[in-house]
Amino acid sequence: LIIRPPPRSTRVISPAASDVYNPQDLETVEFNRDRGFGITVYVGDRKGSASTSDASPEAVRTTVRAALAIARHTGRDPCNGLADRERIATEWPELDLYHPWNVAPDDLRDLALEMEAAGLDHDPRIVNSEGAQMSTQRGCRVYGNSHGFLGATRATRHGGTCVMIARDDRGMQRDYWYSVARDAADLEDHVGVGEQAAARTVARLGARSVTTGSWPVLFTPRIAAGLLGHLMGAISGGALYRRASYLVDALGRDVAAKSITLAEYPHLPKALGSAGFDGDGVATSGKAFVENGRLTSYVLDTYAARRLGMETTGNAGGVFNLAVECDAVAPEALMEEMGTGLVVNELMGQGVNLVSGDYSRGAAGVWVEGGKPAFPVDEITIASSLDVMFKGIAGVGTDVDTRGNIRTGSVLVSSMTVAA
Repeated sequence: LIIRPPPRSTRVISPAASDVYNPQDLETVEFNRDRGFGITVYVGDRKGSASTSDASPEAVRTTVRAALAIARHTGRDPCNGLADRERIATEWPELDLYHPWNVAPDDLRDLALEMEAAGLDHDPRIVNSEGAQMSTQRGCRVYGNSHGFLGATRATRHGGTCVMIARDDRGMQRDYWYSVARDAADLEDHVGVGEQAAARTVARLGARSVTTGSWPVLFTPRIAAGLLGHLMGAISGGALYRRASYLVDALGRDVAAKSITLAEYPHLPKALGSAGFDGDGVATSGKAFVENGRLTSYVLDTYAARRLGMETTGNAGGVFNLAVECDAVAPEALMEEMGTGLVVNELMGQGVNLVSGDYSRGAAGVWVEGGKPAFPVDEITIASSLDVMFKGIAGVGTDVDTRGNIRTGSVLVSSMTVAA
C-alpha cells in the first residue's frame, strides 16, 4: 500500500487566545498556533503509525517512511485495516460548528477581569480567586484514506471559567463555574459566570459530615454526565474485547432502569459532540445504546468490531452527543422524592473499576432532609456497584447540561452507601 497524501491533507490548526488572571492582575496571555500530520499505514495485516508537527513536504515524506518501517516490524493482526468501503461516509449535513470570534486580546482581558470582579463582589465571604479565564479557539481537521475518502471539519470553541475561594470560621472552600459554546453568542453572560462561581463557593461553607448509612443520592448534571461516561466506557469495544468490563456479553440484557434510554445524536447543529464521520471515516448516525434499560448496542470502532465479530457502530473516537431520554422532572421534585439523602456536587478520587463494576469515591455536596436542602457536606465517601446504581436510577431531572458530549439532567439513584 502506497499513500501519497497531498501536503497538509491531514492537519489540525488550532489558533487560540486565552487570558488567565489573579485578582486585580493579569497573569498570562497565551496565543497558540499549531498544526500536525499523522498517518497510519497497513502492510498486509501489519500496522504502523507516525506523526509530526512539521507539515513541510520533506517532513511528511519522512513521517510516511517511518510509519512504513514500523508496520514492517509489528505483529500481524487480521483485524487491522481500513473500515469497509461501504461504511465510509459519502455525505453528511452541515453541522454549523464554525463560528470564529473576532475578539481582541484586550477585550478578552476585560471580560475575564469583569467576570472575576463579579465573583469577588458577590459576597463578603469570598476572600480570593484562583483566576478567571476567557478563551477562543478555532481549528480544522482533515481525514483521508485510500478508499478515496477525504473529509474536513472546521470547528470553534469559546469559553469562560471562574474559580472562587470563600472563608468562614469553619475554614475555606472553593468552587467554580464555566460556560462553553461553539458560538460566542451562545455563551452565558460572563458576569453571571463569576456570580455563579461565587454563589456555589459560598454555598459550601460550613460543610460537615453525615451519619453512615444507605441513602438516596442525587447526582447533579455535571457529575451525572461522568457517571454515564462510565457506562459508555464499559460498553466500548476496547474494554469488551479485552474482557475488561463488567458488561462483557451483556448485549440484550438489562443494564439500567427500564425508564432509561440512552441515545446519541451526532448531527445536532452547534453541539460540542457533533460529527459527520468518526475517526475511521465511517458515517455517524443516531442510535440508541440502551433502550428501556436494555443494552441494544455496543460502542465500536472498526478494529474493535472486527475483534468482536461485529459491525462498527461508527464510534471511533467515542460517542457523539449522548442524551438521556426518559420522563424527566424538575430537580426540586427529585429532592422531594428522595426525602432524606445526598446531592453530589463534586467527586474526588479514581475509585471506579470497570472490570468488577465497583464504585467508591470521595464526595461533597448538600444533605437533604424533608425534600429540602439542609446543610453542605464534604469529606464523605459514596459506594455501590455500577450495575446496582444504573438499575436503581429512580429519576432524571429537566436541568439538562449541554456543555459536553454527554447531555443529561440530574440523576437520582435510589440507594448508595454514604460513609463519613
